[in-house]
Amino acid sequence: MEAAVVHFRQGRHHVHPKQVILKVADSPEEAAKVIGKTVVWTSPAGKEIKGKVSALHGRTGSVRVIFSEAGLPGQALGQKVKIE
Repeated sequence: MEAAVVHFRQGRHHVHPKQVILKVADSPEEAAKVIGKTVVWTSPAGKEIKGKVSALHGRTGSVRVIFSEAGLPGQALGQKVKIE
């Protein structure tokens, strides 16, 4: 399954590059099925960064993903990621 990186999770003063919002589906019921699964983003150089889907984000079919080892770079915005 694929999803699109929409945005970094952020507050008023800080951007958290290890927490990302993904657009997975059109309904929250479909998006709830991917909670707990692994997300893999592959860089243009071939390096893989893995994260885990943690929760729903709103009622539009978006989910939150937390990357443990390294955050995503800015070039990942708008790109596709694989959900395993």
